[in-house]
Amino acid sequence: MLKFNLIAAVCENFGIGFNGDLPWSLKSEYEYFTQTTKRRGDSTKQNVVIMGRITYLSIPKHQRPLIERLNVVLSTSMRPNELPGNVLLFPNLETAMWRLEQTDFCYKIETVWIVGGSGVYKEAMFSPRCHRLYITKIYQQFKCDVYFPEIPTAFKEIGPDPETPRGVQEENGVQYEYKIWQKQL
Repeated sequence: MLKFNLIAAVCENFGIGFNGDLPWSLKSEYEYFTQTTKRRGDSTKQNVVIMGRITYLSIPKHQRPLIERLNVVLSTSMRPNELPGNVLLFPNLETAMWRLEQTDFCYKIETVWIVGGSGVYKEAMFSPRCHRLYITKIYQQFKCDVYFPEIPTAFKEIGPDPETPRGVQEENGVQYEYKIWQKQL
């Protein structure tokens, strides 16, 4: 069974988005997201990023699909011809994971990342496939219209991995910290 990790930046009021965009502008945090979701130990494999339709469409056109990763969009309203040929479309998370496992992709995948939005995050956290949550805690409140779901009690904070910057970071007057939670069995 393929497992996945979840990655998100969350402000103090649990906001993750506003008007189809991020409520903050933190270049270093975005670089962390990019590096983390691209990082592989085996150069013959690739990582997968799974996101809902709204998250995919919120990525600026010139930046989508996210490069150097297999992009998977979850939607019941989109048609495959609305996406580039290298982006896979599935109706829900479990179908996407099952299909990835049943094809040759399975042998080419190193890490699967759930990258949003709110409904996909919630479904992912309750899945037995969910391994870790990589959460950037932003120590400030922002006006938001999309929120991160409550983290289930099955997850416990663990120490950062070697590639995760330690301690409080600051950019544009905004402080934030990278945290990792792991599902306890």
